Amino acid sequence: MTISAETTFVRKYIDFLKQLNMYLNHFPRHEKYALAQAIRQDAYRVFDLMVEGQKKYYKKTSLTELDITFEQLKSKLLLAYHLGYFQFKDGKTDSKNPTTMSEKRFAVLSRMADELGRMIGGWIKKVKEDKKW
Repeated sequence: MTISAETTFVRKYIDFLKQLNMYLNHFPRHEKYALAQAIRQDAYRVFDLMVEGQKKYYKKTSLTELDITFEQLKSKLLLAYHLGYFQFKDGKTDSKNPTTMSEKRFAVLSRMADELGRMIGGWIKKVKEDKKW
């Protein structure tokens, strides 16, 4: 990954984190320290692994762990969606149109996560080609 690609990736991930945190802040109160916290921890761990992957010469372990942790993060987001946690606003169900809001929030995060996942996959492919795997 080149310098400009790295900074683009970091910028996009920061945008994803900002969006994610905004939605997690609306999760129901009983989930603030359970699933929401687990999602945050995975999200921050992915960020740590991105930095680690950029700094190491041999990147196999870091990028493998990055890929796995990112998949775990996406799985937890899917679980939160199926449990209906994206339909909450300020810890309470939004009575106006909870299903639409939930679908919209999940769609936004899914689009961003898909793009980031493709970037991670491209990074892994490039590192393998450069024989730094």
